[in-house]
Amino acid sequence: MEKDLKVLRKSPFHQLTIFASALALLSGCSYKNFSGPEIKAEAAQNKEAKENDRSAGEDTEKPNIVYIVLDDSGFSDLASYGSEMKTPNLDKLAENGLRYNNSHVTPVCSPTRAALLTGRNPHSAGMATVANFDMGPEYPNKRGRIKPEAGTVAEVLKENGYNTYALGKWHLAPSHQATPAGPYENWPLAKGFDRFYGFLEDSSDQYKPELVQDNSFIETPDDENYHFSEDLVDQANQYVTDHASVNPDKPFFMYLAFGAQHQPVQVPKKYIDMYKGVYDKGWDEIRKERFERQKELGIIPENTGLPPLNPGVKPWDQLTKEEKNAFIRFQETYAGFMTHTDEQIGRLIDNLERVGELEDTMIVFLSDNGASSMGKDTGSINHTLAYNDIKESLDDIAKNTKYIGSDKTKAEFPQGWAQVSGTPYRLYKSTMYNAGIKSPLIVYYPKGMKEEARGEVRSQFVHAIDVTPTVYELAGIKLPTEIKGVEQMPLHGESFADTFNDGGAETRKTQFFENNGQRAIYHDGWKAIGLHSPAQGQDFTLDKWELYHVAEDASETKDLAGAQPEKLKELQDLFEEEAGKYNVFPMSFIMGDGFLSIPKDSLRAKNSFTFYQGMSRLPEGASPFLINRSYSITVPIKRDKKDEGVLLALGSTESGYTLYIKNNRLVYEYNRGNKVYKIESRQKVPSGPSTITYKFDHTGQHKGTGTLYLNGEKVGEAAIEETHKFKLSFEGLDIGKDSNYPVSPAYVKQRDFEFTGEIEKVVYQIQQ
Repeated sequence: MEKDLKVLRKSPFHQLTIFASALALLSGCSYKNFSGPEIKAEAAQNKEAKENDRSAGEDTEKPNIVYIVLDDSGFSDLASYGSEMKTPNLDKLAENGLRYNNSHVTPVCSPTRAALLTGRNPHSAGMATVANFDMGPEYPNKRGRIKPEAGTVAEVLKENGYNTYALGKWHLAPSHQATPAGPYENWPLAKGFDRFYGFLEDSSDQYKPELVQDNSFIETPDDENYHFSEDLVDQANQYVTDHASVNPDKPFFMYLAFGAQHQPVQVPKKYIDMYKGVYDKGWDEIRKERFERQKELGIIPENTGLPPLNPGVKPWDQLTKEEKNAFIRFQETYAGFMTHTDEQIGRLIDNLERVGELEDTMIVFLSDNGASSMGKDTGSINHTLAYNDIKESLDDIAKNTKYIGSDKTKAEFPQGWAQVSGTPYRLYKSTMYNAGIKSPLIVYYPKGMKEEARGEVRSQFVHAIDVTPTVYELAGIKLPTEIKGVEQMPLHGESFADTFNDGGAETRKTQFFENNGQRAIYHDGWKAIGLHSPAQGQDFTLDKWELYHVAEDASETKDLAGAQPEKLKELQDLFEEEAGKYNVFPMSFIMGDGFLSIPKDSLRAKNSFTFYQGMSRLPEGASPFLINRSYSITVPIKRDKKDEGVLLALGSTESGYTLYIKNNRLVYEYNRGNKVYKIESRQKVPSGPSTITYKFDHTGQHKGTGTLYLNGEKVGEAAIEETHKFKLSFEGLDIGKDSNYPVSPAYVKQRDFEFTGEIEKVVYQIQQ
């Protein structure tokens, strides 16, 4: 992989990109070419050959379509949207396409992805919140899956002659269905994609992801230089090259959804080092610089105000030296991660041009929501703790600062830097303020844009649901009335293709937003936000509402609810109307406790599970649900006196549990993330057959007693005073080994520490 990257960096495309970017900065000119003369000559030859190979027919008029989606990246994180980060490849897409500065998504990932891929409002499509939360039949809008009547763009394009490829983050199937044995009906291949390479759940380790290829879990490549983003583009380029070589008469659709910039933020050190010194001035100054740059670029109106620091964010000059050192490293890593991701996008663009496909390709780039504040005020190096709403100590972070970005941490930056990502807006991901729901949107489509339009900024209101209807219009495709025998609901989005060449073209006037009880409504330049607090429970009549004239106050600094109650009432009534139309009701207030919802119609609702040695790793979201429950794990084994290893393990170095035999002793460890509870047997495990049992007795909220038994005899016990609140880990369950990251440091040098004896089975018995 490293060799391939070195070759890329020596390529004419890469060298000319650097030269041209520098020249553009010095001369004030914009650089519109994608690559050097050698690649352009090769591309021209390949394009001519491709056109000669293509059969005459309607497919030749249909563009290739590529959606590129980032995760948790804020509105201002690209250089073309005001950032100091190096994003030359995305900048070139912007220079040769269009930037939209009034583009909206939902405040969290799965609903945005459902909206993007279906052209429907996510509530109607069944994805009102993240796919981790399947709220059961009582909440048909929160089942963690796309309804069959909301067919995806992949399904529609496939019926119209396209090959379809998905790569990266899926997160559109209930977590309890992400098992090696299915059910598969909500996986990518069942939703219209011919090929899939990526991961199924909400986030991925960049060095050791839980990979799925098509409908099978596969092992992470054993390569010390491995990085998931690079692997994704290697696979994407393979798909493109194979397609152009073997089936050039067909167009293709590609959905490329990076794990970046979501936690864990992990990237090779050389990318972090690119930003040494850049962030020493702190988040106050960086934010101001982005704000001024955005005005210069025309990304925000001249009259936009810069809101004060978000609640809980200290001014930079009030931080200690220790805080500053740690926080600088977090942001250097985040910026390096962004530049690394941009480099991978450049590799895809380069390959599209090399095989003669770039001119025939429409590329749509966006982020799924705003930047995350899950790192709180200190930042986070353990994202299981962050998900469990457990604050990490600055001392722990300071001791591990040098490891931020490596495989030794699962990093998330402090909320002060998250606010910078959302410049000039307030708050973060998961909120209805613009920092949560406004995204950069770049559309590159040279065949559909006049030369003079390229590089311009468009200010019309658009939403993720509008992208796929735009694609259908450009490809001349009519939505089928049925897909696989299921009658289709109408599209909710509206094409914005007219904006490609007309900065004054009209787009939608109205759009609602709702997620976990927080809600908002936009209409014709006005926006009302309904705020819900935990103290209200499920009573939404007590919500506090705010009103903003966003056409004049883009950063939402002036709440007009008191001054214009009639306008607020008009928008509140409009929300009720839209919510009724698009299946927003019933609403529910859920945050982390959404992880605790286990619907009765899921495999995870069982009280008994039996697993066998050799089972593929079972993702945590599909593993036996143990939080706040009593349970037992029984393992009949056979061994001789030298046999040892892991009997079962769920999790990684940052959290989880493991049961293993070492030095003839039986050991159970529960790693909460900030504390490890260890129970070791008083007796040795005998040779021959034995029955090993671990029993947990739940004695109170998030605590209990763990006990080890050997052939029915108690051999060890300990109080486990704090267990996880919502989620045990981001790495799944292994039987007979501990693959990827080890839960316990006791066997870190033994790699998987696979058990050398025989495991008859592993039986979980869970009390409700």
